[in-house]
Amino acid sequence: MRKPLRRTVAGAAIIAFALLAAACGSGDDGGTKEGPAIKIGSANFSESALVAEIYAQALEADGYSVERKLNTGNREIYAPALESGELDLIPEYIGSILTYLGGTASSDSDTTYADLQTAWEPAGIQVLDYAPAQDKNGFAVTQETADELGLSTVSDLAAANGTLVLGGPPECPEREFCLKGLEGVYGLEFAEFRPLDAGGPITVAALEGDEIQVGLMFTSDGTILAKGFVLLEDDRGLQPSENIAPAVRKDIVDEYGDDFVVALNAVSEKLTTTELISMNKLVGIDGEDPETVAAEWLAATGIVSS
Repeated sequence: MRKPLRRTVAGAAIIAFALLAAACGSGDDGGTKEGPAIKIGSANFSESALVAEIYAQALEADGYSVERKLNTGNREIYAPALESGELDLIPEYIGSILTYLGGTASSDSDTTYADLQTAWEPAGIQVLDYAPAQDKNGFAVTQETADELGLSTVSDLAAANGTLVLGGPPECPEREFCLKGLEGVYGLEFAEFRPLDAGGPITVAALEGDEIQVGLMFTSDGTILAKGFVLLEDDRGLQPSENIAPAVRKDIVDEYGDDFVVALNAVSEKLTTTELISMNKLVGIDGEDPETVAAEWLAATGIVSS
């Protein structure tokens, strides 16, 4: 589910940034390469918007004109928008989007990626190289709950079947990697499912306030460490590979050619899970501006000259 739910939260700062970016459109340099502005979207959670901003700045630095349409919505909104041409590029999570398209994702990244390319090609979508960075659905509890119930794995929750409240995004009950998977793969039963946000501040507050005992969060979210939550081990392998990869309309790839692909692949090559966690913490916990965080990472990796 992932990201179908996804993800990490940046609070008011990311919302303000996303709205500003969507309103402003293209970057300051306006682009130097001939061709249409590349409409870049993101899912409606901060990590997706941050990664989209990274790709956007890298392209702008390379002379492409970019139009930001961040925080587009959930997958049911942005995937059709990509296929219809309302968007040209969006960062995706390879396991979740393959499942959305009717395929079967696995824990093997290469296999999942190859199957995704085949599944989305008929719709005119090309998936470029995937990054080492992954962000999977995870299920977290407070340290107090973990200690009281002896929890370290998702399987351990079965001992408390029928007594705990699960919180997550509204679409969780319909997702194979959320409630459906917890029931089918782990045999879990919950006293109640409470629709909240996608691993964001509402879920965090509900966990801290004991309104829920189990919350869907994302494994690259620095909030888990900051709040001292316990991320339960996915000991039965419910979650598939979730490497990040840019999904791009093939007509845009054809328009700009190999240099365009090389520019995006260079970003993905250097985007690791460790660095993603660090950037998520800077934005979501330390309150730094996502645009600045993206620019500093691009400069630090040498993708964009400082």
